[in-house]
Amino acid sequence: MNGMRGSIILTLVILLSTGLQAQKNYTAEADNAYKSESFFTAVDLYKKAYTKEKKKSEKIRIIFRIGECYRLIENPELAEEWYLKAEKAQYGNEDPLLFLNLADVMRVQGQYTEAKKRYQEFANLMPDDKRGKLGVSACELSEKWLEKPNPYIIMNISQLNSKQYDYGPVATGRRADEIIFVSSRPGTIGSELDSRSGEAFSDLFTAEMDRKGKWSVPKPLPQPINTEYNEGPATVTKREGEMYYTHCPMEKNQSKGCEIWMAVKKGQDWAEPRKLSFFPDSVTVGHPSISKDDLTLFFASDAPGGKGGKDIWFVTMDKKSKEWSEPKNVAGINTPGDELFPFIHDNGSLYFSSNGHPGMGGLDIYKAEQIGKDEWGNPENVKPPINSSANDYSIFFMGESEKGYFTSNREGGKGGDDIYSFKMPPVIYTMSGTVKDVDCKSPISGATVKLIGTDGSSVEAVTDAQGAYKFDEKENGDRFIESNTSYTIVVSKTSSIRNIAVDCESKDYSKRGYLNGKGQETTVGIEKSTAFIHDFELQCSNCGEIKFKTVLYELAKWDLMVTPEVNSKDSLNDLYQTLIDNPNIVIELSAHTDARGSEESNQELSQKRAQSCVEYLISKGIEADRLVPKGYGEGHPLVVSANGVTTTYNEAFINSLKTKQEQEAAHQLNRRTVFSVLRDDYVPQPKAPEGQPEKESEGGTEGGAEDGGN
Repeated sequence: MNGMRGSIILTLVILLSTGLQAQKNYTAEADNAYKSESFFTAVDLYKKAYTKEKKKSEKIRIIFRIGECYRLIENPELAEEWYLKAEKAQYGNEDPLLFLNLADVMRVQGQYTEAKKRYQEFANLMPDDKRGKLGVSACELSEKWLEKPNPYIIMNISQLNSKQYDYGPVATGRRADEIIFVSSRPGTIGSELDSRSGEAFSDLFTAEMDRKGKWSVPKPLPQPINTEYNEGPATVTKREGEMYYTHCPMEKNQSKGCEIWMAVKKGQDWAEPRKLSFFPDSVTVGHPSISKDDLTLFFASDAPGGKGGKDIWFVTMDKKSKEWSEPKNVAGINTPGDELFPFIHDNGSLYFSSNGHPGMGGLDIYKAEQIGKDEWGNPENVKPPINSSANDYSIFFMGESEKGYFTSNREGGKGGDDIYSFKMPPVIYTMSGTVKDVDCKSPISGATVKLIGTDGSSVEAVTDAQGAYKFDEKENGDRFIESNTSYTIVVSKTSSIRNIAVDCESKDYSKRGYLNGKGQETTVGIEKSTAFIHDFELQCSNCGEIKFKTVLYELAKWDLMVTPEVNSKDSLNDLYQTLIDNPNIVIELSAHTDARGSEESNQELSQKRAQSCVEYLISKGIEADRLVPKGYGEGHPLVVSANGVTTTYNEAFINSLKTKQEQEAAHQLNRRTVFSVLRDDYVPQPKAPEGQPEKESEGGTEGGAEDGGN
């Protein structure tokens, strides 16, 4: 009996020990898988370890590591979920890296506001680490870039993409109608899964485009190009006789680092590839890109001597020996982060992807200009829509055109990473705007907007109920607005009814006519698609007196006032332009005096003042029968309404002003000239020959003593 009891106790001890050992092994196995970058495997092991772990601090560490694994296998949603659990458990106080990595996965998802908070938290805890402040800056830049994206048209190439990873597109063929890219879709040679990603090992695939633009079903390149392990991005020489590509061998289920291999094409097949050795075998190299002359090869590597992470390097080929030079680091673009997927454009610009420069999230694509022999620098983010908050990389341009392909795992894809096309759309111009009443600020419907081009074109549009007009696309697909053309816009609306009441409150503007509005726009020198906005505010032409810049006079004089401070001719020049823009109107020029002097002398003086304006306009070329001078003497003092208060500048008001200077200024305001439209059916006479000298208006003389008419 006692022996049996002892056996049971011993059995329990063994089972308990086994359980403890299993718990310990899960954590150790997970840590080992994590260190060997088998993140997909490590996730499951960490989750099992979490259920067994009793120690709170260790459970929190495991939570953080699960978030790390999801981040590293490009699953930002689940990474954020586990990071937030670690943040709630205050793991960030122990390891501030939590805040940085949480901010990164938030930024990858476009959550810039929340990401900025975590970057700032990291910066507060780690003030000497620049990544926090750089992250805040990157979020702010991204928000700014998204407000004004570049005009590229982006399309998912669904015929090439699968639910797995598809990336690294390279166009080949004489018409760029063939493509080579990387994919982990079904049909790859390897039968095992990559423990890092959980996907099949990737191979190089190819597809062809028919004359209708449809892609064939992608098929893998044959062996010996593809192997049971990962093949990565390729580049093809211009004569398409050689291909350089990335090969990533495995040893005992662990990555050995990637290599660049080169294969020569023989007929429709590829000869046995050979490895290019630029560094010791322990150094990772990949993502090759060959220059237009086939003599410079760019690639990414973590070789010693770089800026940190993975850098862009290049080698050059000696034409005689056909040997590659020693690798050189492209120092002007590399950072302590990762620079990957270089592409050398035919124009010499170097494109690459990076997480070390300020970007929108994950990898962004950058462009660096060639600044000297074998030197590139001043990298610039290519901005949206090519870049997004997700990973954007591996860009390829077709020749020197503004179109090509790139890779992204942005939302809306088919799955994993997808291949996208981009192209710069044709330059398109549009013109639109609104037409409103200048006093009431209400829309004017039924106004005619005429567009006259220097190319001889002339088209019209009519404003809608909101006073809006637009010149966009014609019915046949042509455009109203063409390149390298200047346009005059004339807006008009007439009415046969005269002297209607001014009433903005009634909102009944159907009886109103308006002075023409006029504007200018040009597409000369504008190479980007532009939506011109040209709004107009029109002056009612049949609502009584129309204000324009004040025409002032010296005391008791009727000639136009011209001093360093006041030039009444400038005011009349504005009226002259109104008459030119409205060639069918006949106007009355109404002149007024102040109340000093007799009514008779003031009446005479005002008539002469009106006549002086008419004579000046006639001297500028305006027909005399379009101008009716009318003097009103002192009978119509100025009335000003402001902020709900109406003030009449009569003698009582002027005498109430405190200073002589204020009183004199008020008298001068009464010495004014305004105009009103009498009719708008005038038929212009043929213009006089050009080149005639401008007739100067005759100056007036004093109309009596200073206490006479004013």
